[in-house]
Order: sequence, then C-alpha cells, then structure tokens
Amino acid sequence: MSFKRRKPLLLAAVALAGLWLVAGAGYFVAHRAKSTGDKVLAYMSRSDPAAMTPEQRRKALLELARQLNELPPNERRQVRLEGNWDRWFNQLSDQEKSDFIESTMPAGFKQMLTSFEKLPEEKRRKTVDDALRELRRARDGGKNPAAAADGSIEGTNAAPILSEELQQRIVQISLTTFYKDSSAQTKAELAPVLEEMQRSMEGGNLLRHQHR
Repeated sequence: MSFKRRKPLLLAAVALAGLWLVAGAGYFVAHRAKSTGDKVLAYMSRSDPAAMTPEQRRKALLELARQLNELPPNERRQVRLEGNWDRWFNQLSDQEKSDFIESTMPAGFKQMLTSFEKLPEEKRRKTVDDALRELRRARDGGKNPAAAADGSIEGTNAAPILSEELQQRIVQISLTTFYKDSSAQTKAELAPVLEEMQRSMEGGNLLRHQHR
C-alpha cells in the first residue's frame, strides 16, 4: 500500500490515540480532584488559619467548603468529628464561622427544620436522641457504648456531642427560629446533629412520623 493511501489511516490512528490520551488525562485529573474524607483531613492538617492573611484564609475556607460539600454523608460526618475540625474552627472569626456554616449546609436543610417542627415533642426528642446516638457511634469507631444522660459516653472521658441545654432547646422551641438567632459557635455545635437529623428525614423516618 502506497504512503498516500496509508496516510489517512495513520492520521486516523494518531487522532484516535490523541483522544484516548485526552480522555485518560481527564479521568486522572478528575480522580485526583475528587474530594474524600482523608483528603479533607489532610488539607486541614497542613493548613493553619492563624498563619494566613485574610485573603488567604478566605480562599482556604472556600476550598474547604468545596471539598466538604463533595463528600458523601458518612465521610462528611467523620470529618466534623475529627480534632482538626475544632482546631480550624476555633481560629475563625464569628463572621467567618457563620459564612462557612451557611455555605456547607446540605440542600434541603431548611425543609428539614420545618418538617422537624411539625413533629410532636416526643418524636422530636426521639429524633434528636437517635441523631446523637449515631454520632457517638461514629465517633467511637462503630461501637455502640452506653450513653449517659448528657450525651457523653459512659465509662469514658468523651465530651458530650451536644449539651443538655441545647438538646432541650432544640426539642422545646421553634428550631428554625432558634437556629436563625443562634451564634456562629452554637450553629457549629448544632451542625453535625442537624445533618444527622436530615439524613434521618431523607431516609423517610421523619416523614413517616408526621403521617402517623
């Protein structure tokens, strides 16, 4: 076969190889860019908000929010329970805390607050208790230790995930109003519990309670 006749075939082969290279590179970049719980924790470990300029910290918070929002619920929960979360958060201003929390709340969060308020008090309390129990289990690595009345773990020095006072206020007053009027620090304490409650709602538990 002459070169002229082979040339279209060679060009087609080169073009096909180029397409495969582009597709492979795209997959590699996407795979590396995909957020995971370990990557978020590593990012927080190697970053220190206190050592950043305001602009650097703004960009770091945007990046952290982006990564957190990409996580599946179980990895998102685990990141919030790790020690680096408190280290990071405690160095932020109230405005930074508030902005970050608002930017990382899951879709449908406000609807969850409304649905929760429609439950009778007994079922609201059970929903909160179930959320705290699941968070304690996750914090303890999947075990299910007995829970003390204040939300801590009996027989350990683990701090309560949510104070008894906050538990009572969630159950007894309008959660939407309480959350809206809370300080950034209180919202930070509430965030993992409210997200756990939302997972329960999305699983159908809260909605089934409302129709009983």
